[in-house]
Amino acid sequence: MPNRQRRAALAVTMGAVLGLAGALAAGPVLAQAAPRTDLARTDLVVGMRLEPPHLDPTAGAAAAIDEVTYANLFEPLTRIDAEGKVVPGLAEKWEVSADGLTYTFHLRKGAKFHDGTDADSADVKFSLDRARGAESVNAQKGYFAAIAGVEAPDAQTVVVTLSRPDGLFLFHMASGDAAIVAPESAGANKQTPVGTGPFKFERWVAGDRVVLVRNPDYDGPKPALERVTFRFISDPAAQVAALKAGDIDSFPQFDTYEALPQFRDDGAFTVMVGTTEGETILGTNNARKPFDDVRVRRAMAHAIDRKTLIDGVLFGNGAAIGSHFPPHRAGYVDLTGLYPYDPDKAKALLAEAGLPDGFETTLRLPPPIYARRSGELIAAMLAEVGIRVTVEPMEWAPWLEQVFKGKNYDLTLIAHTEPLDIDIYGRPDYYFNYRSERFNAVGAELDRTQDPAKRNALYGEQQRILAEDAVNGFLFMLPSATVQKSAVQGMWVNRPIQANDVTGVRWK
Repeated sequence: MPNRQRRAALAVTMGAVLGLAGALAAGPVLAQAAPRTDLARTDLVVGMRLEPPHLDPTAGAAAAIDEVTYANLFEPLTRIDAEGKVVPGLAEKWEVSADGLTYTFHLRKGAKFHDGTDADSADVKFSLDRARGAESVNAQKGYFAAIAGVEAPDAQTVVVTLSRPDGLFLFHMASGDAAIVAPESAGANKQTPVGTGPFKFERWVAGDRVVLVRNPDYDGPKPALERVTFRFISDPAAQVAALKAGDIDSFPQFDTYEALPQFRDDGAFTVMVGTTEGETILGTNNARKPFDDVRVRRAMAHAIDRKTLIDGVLFGNGAAIGSHFPPHRAGYVDLTGLYPYDPDKAKALLAEAGLPDGFETTLRLPPPIYARRSGELIAAMLAEVGIRVTVEPMEWAPWLEQVFKGKNYDLTLIAHTEPLDIDIYGRPDYYFNYRSERFNAVGAELDRTQDPAKRNALYGEQQRILAEDAVNGFLFMLPSATVQKSAVQGMWVNRPIQANDVTGVRWK
C-alpha cells in the first residue's frame, strides 16, 4: 500500500481517536465569562492537568510536584530562570576552583524557612547529604553522585567538593530535586511543605486544589500576588469550560490543542505557545525480546509517521525529533531523516530479525492526553507492519510504580521534561534497560569538559549513538501552550524546567 493510502487509512483511526476534538473546538462557547475588572486583583488561579502525588520535590519524579513548588515554595542553591539560564537561588554568588572540583557557595543573609527558622549552611549540608545518601529517595540521585563532601565553615558559606568534574553541576543544583530543606521539617514536606520561597503553603484540598499565600518574611523581592491557587482539572472539556467561565486565570501546559483557535479569536484571552524540554518518546524495554534486537527497534522507527502524529495529536504545535535532545538548544543535531516513514522498510527489517509475521506486544500509557492520543495512533501505525499492539491505559501511581520503577513493560509513551537529561541513557538501572559503553564513554568526557563548544560536539555524538541504536521511538517535542486572561502578565512562555513560577506574575 503506498504511503499516501496508508496515511488515509491512519486518518480514519485518527478520527476515532480524536472524536473529542470537534466537540471541544465548537462546544465551549456555551460557557461565557461574566464581565469583570481584574485591575486590582492580587490573587491568581492556575489550572493544572494533574494533581501532584505529594509536595516534596526531593522525593518524587512527578512533574506536577515542581509545577506547584519550584521557585514558589522551595529554592535550590541556584535556579533556572525563564530563559533557561542558571541564576542565583538561595546562594547569592559562588566560585568554582580552576580544576572544577570545588564549589564555594555564599548564601543570602536573612533567608528563613517558612516556620521562622534560619536557612543556613547547616541546612544546605543536610539537604545535599540527604540527597546523595544511601537511604535517599531522590528521583535524580545521580545529580549528586559526584559530590565527595560538603562543608559548612560558617553560617553563610558552603563548600562542596566533587570527586570528578561535573559540567552540569550548577545546572543540576538548580533543579527541584536539589531544593534546600530543613531537618526539622523535611519529614513532613510531602503534605505540609516548608521551604524558603516567596510563597508558603496554606492548604491542600485533595482532588481539587493547593493554595499558596505570600510569605511576608521573604528576604528577597516580594511577589505582586498575595494568593495563588493551583486547581487540578484533568478533563479537557472541563478545562475549556473553566477558562471560558472565568474560573481559571491561567492554564499553562494546556494540551487541548484543538481548542486554541477559539481562545486566539477571543480578545479576553492570550494564547502563548513556546518550547519545553519534553522529549516525547515511545519508551522501549531494550532488555525484553524482541526489543533487544536493534532491527526490531529500527523497524518500529520506520513504521511511525511523525508528521501524522504531530498533526493529529498536537494539531501542528510541535517539532519532530530524531534523538533525545531539544531542537532549541545549542548542540542539537537534526537526525529526523535517519528513519523516514517507510512501512515497507519496517517489514523488511522485521523479516530480517526473524519476525516476518510481526509479533504481539503491549503499550502501557500514562494519563496525559498527548500520551493517550499518541498511543492509539502509534498502535494503528505499528499494526500496518504486523506489530499487534494491546493498549493498556494506566493512572500515574501504577505507571510510576510498575513501568518507571519496576521496568515491567514492553512499550510506553511519555514526555521526559527534565532539562538536558540525555544522561539518563547512561544510567544502568534506568527503565529503558539500555547499555552502551560507547555512549557512557562520551558521557564521561562530557563530565570532564567545561568548554561550551566542545560540550555541544559531545552532545551531538551522544544523539547519534542513541539514534543509531534506535533506543526508543523519538517522536516530538511537547509544546508549551498557555491560555490565560489577557490581563495576566509574567507567566513563562517557554518551559526550560518543570515549573509554574508565579513569583513574577501580576495583573496589568
